Amino acid sequence: MLTGKEIKKRLNKDIIIIPFDDSQINPNSYNVRLSNELYIYEEDTLDVKIENKVTKIIIPEEGLVLLPNILYVGHTVEYTETYNLVPMIDGRSSLGRLGLFTNASAGFGDVGFKGVWSIQLTCIKPIRVYPNMKIAQLYYEEVIGEVDNYSGKYLNSKSEVTSLIHKDFE
Repeated sequence: MLTGKEIKKRLNKDIIIIPFDDSQINPNSYNVRLSNELYIYEEDTLDVKIENKVTKIIIPEEGLVLLPNILYVGHTVEYTETYNLVPMIDGRSSLGRLGLFTNASAGFGDVGFKGVWSIQLTCIKPIRVYPNMKIAQLYYEEVIGEVDNYSGKYLNSKSEVTSLIHKDFE
């Protein structure tokens, strides 16, 4: 796993983060922020074989209260590109201690990923979130072996991407 200092050394080489802010570097990760956009699914039952309908919500500056038992899909402010490393995203422990779960099963990135990171949010109790708040952290691991860059369905995402698993059935 790369240290924060190593992440900074590899900026604009193996790691691109736009915008980059030095104050978001941690000892072995980089904090990323929540954009002001969220999606929620409209159906009570989701079907993996279809594109499920969503409603877009804008998080106002005064914040938005997330409610339990609702899946919110947002994205990072930061656009990233990663080469020769495996990028990973995980929630912040400070938010986990408040019962906000971030990317419970979707934290694994791929070598060569380019785009903003979609963030899946669920909570135990109602919790107010704000645009541009630090929501998660990126960390990077070394790759052993020949690298094949990611070329999948989420490449080059510019905003949150809800599930595209239905494309697996086409």
